[in-house]
Amino acid sequence: MKIRTFLGFAFAIALAAFCTGLSAKTTKIYHFKVEEMIAKPAVMRVEKALEEAQELNCDLVIMRLNTFGGELESADKIRTMLLQSPIGVWVYIDNNAASAGALISIACERIYMHSGSSIGAATVVDQNGEVQPDKYQSYMRSLMRATAEARNRRSDIAEAMVDPDIFIPQISEKGKVLTFTTEEAIQNGYCEGQAENMNEILAQAGIEEYEFHEQRYSFIEKVVGFLINPVVSGILIMLIVGSLYLEFHSPGIGLPLLVAAIAALLYFAPLFLEGLAANWEIIIFVLGIVLLALEIFVIPGFGFAGIGGIVCVVTGLTLSLVGNIGFDFSGLNISDFLMKLFIVIIAVTAAIPLSIWLSRKLFEGRTFGHRLALNEVQNASEGYTVSDAETASLIGRTGIAVTLMRPSGKVEIDGDTYDALSSVSYVEKGTQVKVVGYENGTLVVELA
Repeated sequence: MKIRTFLGFAFAIALAAFCTGLSAKTTKIYHFKVEEMIAKPAVMRVEKALEEAQELNCDLVIMRLNTFGGELESADKIRTMLLQSPIGVWVYIDNNAASAGALISIACERIYMHSGSSIGAATVVDQNGEVQPDKYQSYMRSLMRATAEARNRRSDIAEAMVDPDIFIPQISEKGKVLTFTTEEAIQNGYCEGQAENMNEILAQAGIEEYEFHEQRYSFIEKVVGFLINPVVSGILIMLIVGSLYLEFHSPGIGLPLLVAAIAALLYFAPLFLEGLAANWEIIIFVLGIVLLALEIFVIPGFGFAGIGGIVCVVTGLTLSLVGNIGFDFSGLNISDFLMKLFIVIIAVTAAIPLSIWLSRKLFEGRTFGHRLALNEVQNASEGYTVSDAETASLIGRTGIAVTLMRPSGKVEIDGDTYDALSSVSYVEKGTQVKVVGYENGTLVVELA
Protein backbone atom coordinates (compact mmCIF):
# COMPACT_ATOMS: atom_id res chain seq x y z
CA MET A 1 0.00 0.00 0.00
CA LYS A 2 2.76 2.38 0.92
CA ILE A 3 4.56 1.55 -2.35
CA ARG A 4 1.43 2.33 -4.39
CA THR A 5 0.97 5.60 -2.54
CA PHE A 6 4.56 6.54 -3.15
CA LEU A 7 4.36 5.70 -6.87
CA GLY A 8 1.16 7.69 -7.22
CA PHE A 9 2.70 10.68 -5.49
CA ALA A 10 5.82 10.47 -7.72
CA PHE A 11 3.65 10.23 -10.84
CA ALA A 12 1.68 13.31 -9.77
CA ILE A 13 4.89 15.29 -9.24
CA ALA A 14 6.24 14.20 -12.63
CA LEU A 15 2.98 15.12 -14.35
CA ALA A 16 2.93 18.54 -12.70
CA ALA A 17 6.53 19.17 -13.73
CA PHE A 18 5.71 18.15 -17.30
CA CYS A 19 2.70 20.45 -17.44
CA THR A 20 4.74 23.30 -15.97
CA GLY A 21 7.35 22.75 -18.66
CA LEU A 22 4.67 22.94 -21.31
CA SER A 23 3.23 26.15 -19.92
CA ALA A 24 6.68 27.70 -19.73
CA LYS A 25 7.47 26.93 -23.40
CA THR A 26 9.45 29.77 -24.92
CA THR A 27 7.84 31.37 -27.98
CA LYS A 28 10.32 32.20 -30.74
CA ILE A 29 9.36 35.50 -32.38
CA TYR A 30 10.83 36.97 -35.55
CA HIS A 31 10.57 40.76 -35.66
CA PHE A 32 11.17 43.10 -38.60
CA LYS A 33 10.22 46.59 -39.74
CA VAL A 34 8.68 48.08 -42.88
CA GLU A 35 8.95 51.84 -42.50
CA GLU A 36 9.24 53.07 -46.07
CA MET A 37 7.19 53.40 -49.23
CA ILE A 38 5.80 50.05 -50.35
CA ALA A 39 7.97 49.14 -53.32
CA LYS A 40 10.43 46.42 -54.34
CA PRO A 41 12.71 46.95 -51.30
CA ALA A 42 9.72 46.31 -49.01
CA VAL A 43 8.88 43.12 -50.95
CA MET A 44 12.47 41.97 -50.51
CA ARG A 45 12.32 42.78 -46.80
CA VAL A 46 9.13 40.76 -46.19
CA GLU A 47 10.31 37.82 -48.29
CA LYS A 48 13.60 37.68 -46.37
CA ALA A 49 11.76 37.86 -43.04
CA LEU A 50 9.43 34.96 -43.81
CA GLU A 51 12.26 32.80 -45.14
CA GLU A 52 14.49 33.43 -42.11
CA ALA A 53 11.59 32.86 -39.69
CA GLN A 54 11.08 29.39 -41.17
CA GLU A 55 14.81 28.61 -41.08
CA LEU A 56 14.88 29.59 -37.37
CA ASN A 57 11.72 27.55 -36.63
CA CYS A 58 10.01 30.62 -35.21
CA ASP A 59 6.48 30.35 -33.86
CA LEU A 60 5.40 33.86 -34.75
CA VAL A 61 6.36 36.78 -37.00
CA ILE A 62 5.61 40.38 -35.98
CA MET A 63 5.94 43.15 -38.57
CA ARG A 64 6.26 46.74 -37.39
CA LEU A 65 4.58 48.87 -40.08
CA ASN A 66 4.63 52.61 -40.74
CA THR A 67 3.86 53.66 -44.31
CA PHE A 68 1.73 56.06 -46.33
CA GLY A 69 1.41 53.48 -49.13
CA GLY A 70 3.21 52.80 -52.38
CA GLU A 71 3.04 50.54 -55.41
CA LEU A 72 -0.02 48.33 -55.78
CA GLU A 73 1.99 45.59 -57.46
CA SER A 74 4.42 45.40 -54.54
CA ALA A 75 1.60 45.52 -51.98
CA ASP A 76 -0.18 42.65 -53.73
CA LYS A 77 2.99 40.55 -53.66
CA ILE A 78 3.41 41.16 -49.92
CA ARG A 79 -0.30 40.42 -49.32
CA THR A 80 0.04 37.07 -51.10
CA MET A 81 3.14 36.13 -49.10
CA LEU A 82 1.40 36.97 -45.81
CA LEU A 83 -1.74 34.98 -46.65
CA GLN A 84 0.31 31.95 -47.69
CA SER A 85 2.82 32.08 -44.83
CA PRO A 86 2.92 28.84 -42.79
CA ILE A 87 3.90 30.93 -39.77
CA GLY A 88 1.39 33.33 -38.26
CA VAL A 89 2.15 36.99 -39.03
CA TRP A 90 0.96 39.86 -36.82
CA VAL A 91 1.31 43.52 -37.67
CA TYR A 92 2.00 46.37 -35.28
CA ILE A 93 0.93 49.66 -36.88
CA ASP A 94 3.19 52.35 -35.52
CA ASN A 95 1.51 55.54 -36.76
CA ASN A 96 0.35 54.93 -40.36
CA ALA A 97 -1.03 52.07 -42.47
CA ALA A 98 -2.47 54.01 -45.40
CA SER A 99 -3.31 52.84 -48.91
CA ALA A 100 -1.07 49.84 -49.71
CA GLY A 101 -0.24 49.65 -46.00
CA ALA A 102 -3.90 49.00 -45.21
CA LEU A 103 -4.01 46.06 -47.64
CA ILE A 104 -0.87 44.57 -46.08
CA SER A 105 -2.23 45.02 -42.55
CA ILE A 106 -5.54 43.30 -43.32
CA ALA A 107 -3.59 40.33 -44.74
CA CYS A 108 -2.04 39.69 -41.30
CA GLU A 109 -3.62 37.34 -38.74
CA ARG A 110 -3.72 39.98 -36.02
CA ILE A 111 -3.53 43.77 -36.05
CA TYR A 112 -2.24 45.83 -33.13
CA MET A 113 -1.99 49.61 -33.25
CA HIS A 114 -0.07 52.28 -31.40
CA SER A 115 -2.16 55.06 -29.88
CA GLY A 116 -2.82 57.82 -32.41
CA SER A 117 -2.35 55.52 -35.39
CA SER A 118 -4.64 55.11 -38.40
CA ILE A 119 -5.51 52.53 -41.05
CA GLY A 120 -7.39 52.96 -44.33
CA ALA A 121 -7.53 55.43 -47.27
CA ALA A 122 -6.71 52.78 -49.87
CA THR A 123 -7.95 54.58 -53.00
CA VAL A 124 -5.67 54.00 -56.01
CA VAL A 125 -3.92 57.20 -57.14
CA ASP A 126 -1.15 58.03 -59.61
CA GLN A 127 2.25 59.66 -59.03
CA ASN A 128 0.58 63.09 -58.77
CA GLY A 129 -2.02 61.97 -56.24
CA GLU A 130 -4.84 61.99 -58.82
CA VAL A 131 -7.53 59.36 -58.29
CA GLN A 132 -7.38 56.65 -60.98
CA PRO A 133 -10.38 55.49 -63.09
CA ASP A 134 -12.89 53.04 -61.66
CA LYS A 135 -11.34 49.96 -63.30
CA TYR A 136 -8.32 50.40 -61.02
CA GLN A 137 -10.54 51.06 -57.99
CA SER A 138 -12.55 47.94 -58.80
CA TYR A 139 -9.41 45.81 -58.75
CA MET A 140 -8.33 47.31 -55.42
CA ARG A 141 -11.81 46.78 -53.94
CA SER A 142 -11.69 43.12 -54.91
CA LEU A 143 -8.25 42.72 -53.33
CA MET A 144 -9.36 44.37 -50.10
CA ARG A 145 -12.59 42.38 -49.99
CA ALA A 146 -10.90 39.02 -50.64
CA THR A 147 -8.17 39.74 -48.09
CA ALA A 148 -10.67 40.73 -45.40
CA GLU A 149 -12.73 37.60 -46.04
CA ALA A 150 -9.60 35.43 -45.78
CA ARG A 151 -8.95 36.88 -42.31
CA ASN A 152 -12.60 36.80 -41.17
CA ARG A 153 -12.95 40.58 -41.16
CA ARG A 154 -15.89 42.55 -42.53
CA SER A 155 -15.41 42.88 -46.28
CA ASP A 156 -17.70 45.92 -46.63
CA ILE A 157 -15.43 47.89 -44.29
CA ALA A 158 -12.39 46.93 -46.39
CA GLU A 159 -14.18 48.10 -49.56
CA ALA A 160 -15.19 51.37 -47.90
CA MET A 161 -11.47 52.08 -47.40
CA VAL A 162 -11.22 52.22 -51.21
CA ASP A 163 -14.60 53.46 -52.45
CA PRO A 164 -16.06 56.72 -51.06
CA ASP A 165 -19.50 55.75 -52.41
CA ILE A 166 -19.87 52.84 -49.98
CA PHE A 167 -22.03 53.82 -47.02
CA ILE A 168 -22.02 51.82 -43.79
CA PRO A 169 -24.35 53.16 -41.08
CA GLN A 170 -22.47 54.54 -38.05
CA ILE A 171 -19.13 53.57 -39.61
CA SER A 172 -18.52 55.35 -42.92
CA GLU A 173 -19.92 58.47 -44.53
CA LYS A 174 -20.97 58.48 -48.17
CA GLY A 175 -18.53 60.48 -50.28
CA LYS A 176 -15.56 59.92 -47.94
CA VAL A 177 -12.96 57.17 -47.99
CA LEU A 178 -12.94 55.25 -44.71
CA THR A 179 -10.00 55.62 -42.32
CA PHE A 180 -10.00 54.16 -38.80
CA THR A 181 -8.30 55.53 -35.71
CA THR A 182 -6.97 53.00 -33.24
CA GLU A 183 -10.13 53.04 -31.12
CA GLU A 184 -12.41 52.83 -34.18
CA ALA A 185 -10.42 49.91 -35.57
CA ILE A 186 -10.76 48.04 -32.25
CA GLN A 187 -14.54 48.68 -32.11
CA ASN A 188 -15.04 47.35 -35.64
CA GLY A 189 -12.84 44.27 -35.50
CA TYR A 190 -9.90 45.69 -37.45
CA CYS A 191 -7.54 45.78 -34.50
CA GLU A 192 -6.99 43.29 -31.67
CA GLY A 193 -5.77 45.94 -29.27
CA GLN A 194 -3.86 49.14 -28.57
CA ALA A 195 -0.23 48.75 -27.54
CA GLU A 196 2.57 51.21 -26.93
CA ASN A 197 5.37 48.70 -27.44
CA MET A 198 6.08 45.07 -28.32
CA ASN A 199 5.92 43.90 -24.71
CA GLU A 200 2.33 45.12 -24.40
CA ILE A 201 1.36 43.22 -27.54
CA LEU A 202 2.74 39.98 -26.12
CA ALA A 203 1.14 40.60 -22.72
CA GLN A 204 -2.27 41.06 -24.35
CA ALA A 205 -1.74 37.86 -26.33
CA GLY A 206 -0.84 35.95 -23.14
CA ILE A 207 2.73 35.21 -24.24
CA GLU A 208 4.98 35.29 -21.18
CA GLU A 209 8.13 33.44 -22.23
CA TYR A 210 9.62 34.52 -25.55
CA GLU A 211 12.82 35.21 -27.43
CA PHE A 212 13.22 37.77 -30.21
CA HIS A 213 15.05 37.35 -33.50
CA GLU A 214 15.60 40.70 -35.20
CA GLN A 215 16.00 41.01 -38.95
CA ARG A 216 19.57 41.83 -39.98
CA TYR A 217 20.80 42.94 -43.41
CA SER A 218 24.24 42.49 -44.91
CA PHE A 219 25.94 45.41 -46.64
CA ILE A 220 25.24 43.91 -50.08
CA GLU A 221 21.56 43.46 -49.28
CA LYS A 222 21.32 47.06 -48.13
CA VAL A 223 22.94 48.25 -51.36
CA VAL A 224 20.58 46.15 -53.49
CA GLY A 225 17.57 47.44 -51.56
CA PHE A 226 18.76 51.01 -52.09
CA LEU A 227 19.38 50.59 -55.83
CA ILE A 228 15.96 49.08 -56.62
CA ASN A 229 14.16 52.00 -55.01
CA PRO A 230 12.02 53.66 -57.75
CA VAL A 231 13.58 57.08 -57.13
CA VAL A 232 17.12 55.69 -57.47
CA SER A 233 16.08 53.74 -60.59
CA GLY A 234 14.84 56.98 -62.14
CA ILE A 235 18.15 58.74 -61.40
CA LEU A 236 20.13 55.84 -62.91
CA ILE A 237 17.99 55.99 -66.07
CA MET A 238 18.78 59.70 -66.35
CA LEU A 239 22.50 58.95 -66.02
CA ILE A 240 22.33 56.21 -68.67
CA VAL A 241 20.46 58.27 -71.26
CA GLY A 242 22.22 61.57 -70.52
CA SER A 243 25.70 60.05 -70.66
CA LEU A 244 24.94 58.23 -73.93
CA TYR A 245 23.69 61.51 -75.39
CA LEU A 246 26.96 63.21 -74.45
CA GLU A 247 29.00 60.30 -75.84
CA PHE A 248 27.17 60.26 -79.17
CA HIS A 249 27.63 64.02 -79.59
CA SER A 250 31.25 64.04 -78.44
CA PRO A 251 32.70 60.73 -79.74
CA GLY A 252 36.10 59.71 -78.51
CA ILE A 253 35.92 61.30 -75.03
CA GLY A 254 35.13 58.01 -73.28
CA LEU A 255 34.10 59.41 -69.89
CA PRO A 256 30.35 59.68 -70.66
CA LEU A 257 30.40 56.13 -72.03
CA LEU A 258 32.02 54.90 -68.81
CA VAL A 259 29.40 56.69 -66.71
CA ALA A 260 26.61 55.19 -68.85
CA ALA A 261 28.07 51.68 -68.49
CA ILE A 262 28.38 51.98 -64.69
CA ALA A 263 24.84 53.40 -64.38
CA ALA A 264 23.46 50.59 -66.56
CA LEU A 265 25.24 48.00 -64.41
CA LEU A 266 23.85 49.54 -61.20
CA TYR A 267 20.39 49.67 -62.79
CA PHE A 268 20.12 46.16 -64.23
CA ALA A 269 22.24 44.07 -61.81
CA PRO A 270 20.02 44.47 -58.68
CA LEU A 271 16.87 43.97 -60.76
CA PHE A 272 18.39 40.83 -62.26
CA LEU A 273 19.28 39.50 -58.82
CA GLU A 274 15.71 40.16 -57.65
CA GLY A 275 14.31 38.23 -60.61
CA LEU A 276 12.73 41.28 -62.27
CA ALA A 277 15.13 41.92 -65.15
CA ALA A 278 15.44 38.94 -67.50
CA ASN A 279 18.20 38.31 -70.04
CA TRP A 280 15.99 39.12 -73.01
CA GLU A 281 14.91 42.44 -71.46
CA ILE A 282 18.54 43.50 -71.07
CA ILE A 283 19.23 42.37 -74.66
CA ILE A 284 16.37 44.59 -75.90
CA PHE A 285 17.98 47.57 -74.13
CA VAL A 286 21.42 46.84 -75.65
CA LEU A 287 19.82 46.41 -79.09
CA GLY A 288 18.27 49.86 -78.71
CA ILE A 289 21.68 51.39 -77.98
CA VAL A 290 23.15 49.68 -81.07
CA LEU A 291 20.33 50.96 -83.28
CA LEU A 292 20.80 54.51 -81.99
CA ALA A 293 24.56 54.31 -82.65
CA LEU A 294 23.89 53.10 -86.21
CA GLU A 295 21.45 55.94 -86.73
CA ILE A 296 23.93 58.55 -85.57
CA PHE A 297 27.18 57.32 -87.12
CA VAL A 298 26.21 55.18 -90.13
CA ILE A 299 22.68 55.77 -91.46
CA PRO A 300 21.93 59.34 -92.64
CA GLY A 301 18.69 61.02 -91.55
CA PHE A 302 16.40 59.87 -88.78
CA GLY A 303 14.30 56.84 -89.61
CA PHE A 304 13.61 53.27 -88.63
CA ALA A 305 16.87 52.71 -86.74
CA GLY A 306 16.45 55.81 -84.59
CA ILE A 307 12.78 55.19 -83.78
CA GLY A 308 13.42 51.49 -83.19
CA GLY A 309 16.35 52.30 -80.91
CA ILE A 310 14.27 54.65 -78.75
CA VAL A 311 11.45 52.07 -78.53
CA CYS A 312 13.88 49.28 -77.57
CA VAL A 313 15.63 51.38 -74.91
CA VAL A 314 12.36 52.47 -73.27
CA THR A 315 10.92 48.93 -73.51
CA GLY A 316 13.99 47.29 -71.97
CA LEU A 317 14.16 49.80 -69.11
CA THR A 318 10.42 49.50 -68.39
CA LEU A 319 10.07 45.70 -68.55
CA SER A 320 13.05 45.35 -66.21
CA LEU A 321 11.03 47.15 -63.53
CA VAL A 322 7.88 45.01 -63.73
CA GLY A 323 7.28 41.50 -62.45
CA ASN A 324 6.37 39.64 -65.63
CA ILE A 325 7.47 36.01 -65.92
CA GLY A 326 9.18 35.53 -69.28
CA PHE A 327 6.75 36.55 -72.00
CA ASP A 328 3.75 35.94 -69.74
CA PHE A 329 2.13 39.28 -68.87
CA SER A 330 -1.21 37.85 -67.72
CA GLY A 331 -0.56 38.59 -64.05
CA LEU A 332 0.73 42.09 -64.71
CA ASN A 333 -1.38 44.94 -63.36
CA ILE A 334 -1.85 47.55 -66.08
CA SER A 335 -1.76 50.49 -63.65
CA ASP A 336 1.60 49.37 -62.25
CA PHE A 337 2.99 48.89 -65.76
CA LEU A 338 1.86 52.38 -66.78
CA MET A 339 3.41 53.80 -63.61
CA LYS A 340 6.78 52.18 -64.42
CA LEU A 341 6.52 53.39 -68.02
CA PHE A 342 5.78 56.87 -66.71
CA ILE A 343 8.92 56.79 -64.54
CA VAL A 344 11.08 55.72 -67.50
CA ILE A 345 9.64 58.31 -69.93
CA ILE A 346 10.02 61.15 -67.41
CA ALA A 347 13.62 60.13 -66.65
CA VAL A 348 14.52 59.80 -70.34
CA THR A 349 12.86 63.12 -71.20
CA ALA A 350 14.59 64.95 -68.35
CA ALA A 351 17.99 63.46 -69.18
CA ILE A 352 18.37 65.20 -72.57
CA PRO A 353 18.05 68.87 -71.48
CA LEU A 354 20.11 68.16 -68.36
CA SER A 355 22.89 66.60 -70.43
CA ILE A 356 22.87 69.59 -72.83
CA TRP A 357 23.18 71.97 -69.89
CA LEU A 358 25.93 69.85 -68.35
CA SER A 359 27.88 69.66 -71.61
CA ARG A 360 27.87 73.43 -71.88
CA LYS A 361 29.09 73.75 -68.30
CA LEU A 362 31.85 71.19 -68.83
CA PHE A 363 33.09 72.16 -72.28
CA GLU A 364 32.54 75.90 -72.18
CA GLY A 365 33.14 76.63 -68.50
CA ARG A 366 36.39 78.04 -67.20
CA THR A 367 36.95 75.30 -64.65
CA PHE A 368 36.91 72.20 -66.89
CA GLY A 369 36.54 73.50 -70.42
CA HIS A 370 40.28 73.82 -71.11
CA ARG A 371 40.82 70.26 -69.85
CA LEU A 372 37.99 68.49 -71.68
CA ALA A 373 37.86 70.40 -74.97
CA LEU A 374 40.29 72.19 -77.28
CA ASN A 375 38.98 75.72 -76.98
CA GLU A 376 42.30 77.52 -77.26
CA VAL A 377 42.60 80.06 -80.09
CA GLN A 378 45.91 80.45 -81.94
CA ASN A 379 45.99 84.14 -82.78
CA ALA A 380 48.13 85.50 -85.57
CA SER A 381 49.32 88.26 -83.23
CA GLU A 382 50.97 85.57 -81.14
CA GLY A 383 53.00 84.28 -84.07
CA TYR A 384 50.68 81.57 -85.38
CA THR A 385 50.15 81.41 -89.15
CA VAL A 386 47.67 79.64 -91.40
CA SER A 387 49.25 76.85 -93.39
CA ASP A 388 46.86 77.17 -96.29
CA ALA A 389 46.07 80.79 -97.14
CA GLU A 390 43.68 79.74 -99.91
CA THR A 391 41.55 77.71 -97.52
CA ALA A 392 41.62 80.47 -94.91
CA SER A 393 40.36 82.89 -97.55
CA LEU A 394 37.10 80.96 -97.71
CA ILE A 395 35.93 82.57 -94.48
CA GLY A 396 32.71 84.43 -95.22
CA ARG A 397 31.89 82.33 -98.30
CA THR A 398 28.77 80.15 -98.58
CA GLY A 399 28.46 76.56 -99.76
CA ILE A 400 26.39 73.38 -99.53
CA ALA A 401 26.71 70.48 -97.07
CA VAL A 402 27.36 67.45 -99.31
CA THR A 403 27.15 64.99 -96.39
CA LEU A 404 25.15 64.81 -93.19
CA MET A 405 27.03 66.75 -90.50
CA ARG A 406 26.90 65.43 -86.88
CA PRO A 407 28.64 67.91 -86.42
CA SER A 408 31.56 67.01 -88.74
CA GLY A 409 31.18 66.33 -92.44
CA LYS A 410 32.01 67.77 -95.85
CA VAL A 411 30.91 70.94 -97.65
CA GLU A 412 31.21 72.05 -101.26
CA ILE A 413 32.24 75.60 -102.15
CA ASP A 414 32.57 76.66 -105.81
CA GLY A 415 32.89 73.04 -106.92
CA ASP A 416 35.57 72.07 -104.36
CA THR A 417 34.93 69.78 -101.37
CA TYR A 418 36.35 70.54 -97.91
CA ASP A 419 36.31 68.94 -94.46
CA ALA A 420 34.12 71.01 -92.16
CA LEU A 421 32.83 71.19 -88.62
CA SER A 422 29.39 72.65 -87.92
CA SER A 423 28.77 75.04 -85.03
CA VAL A 424 25.45 73.23 -84.47
CA SER A 425 25.16 69.56 -83.69
CA TYR A 426 23.15 68.51 -86.76
CA VAL A 427 23.05 69.76 -90.39
CA GLU A 428 21.08 67.94 -93.10
CA LYS A 429 22.72 67.08 -96.42
CA GLY A 430 22.00 69.80 -99.00
CA THR A 431 21.70 72.61 -96.44
CA GLN A 432 23.33 75.94 -97.28
CA VAL A 433 26.14 76.86 -94.88
CA LYS A 434 28.51 79.77 -94.35
CA VAL A 435 32.21 79.54 -93.45
CA VAL A 436 32.92 81.38 -90.19
CA GLY A 437 36.32 80.04 -89.27
CA TYR A 438 39.23 77.72 -89.98
CA GLU A 439 40.88 75.51 -87.34
CA ASN A 440 43.44 72.72 -87.68
CA GLY A 441 42.84 72.23 -91.39
CA THR A 442 39.06 72.15 -91.05
CA LEU A 443 36.51 74.76 -91.98
CA VAL A 444 34.07 75.86 -89.29
CA VAL A 445 30.59 76.53 -90.73
CA GLU A 446 27.20 77.64 -89.54
CA LEU A 447 23.75 77.70 -91.14
CA ALA A 448 23.62 80.39 -93.79
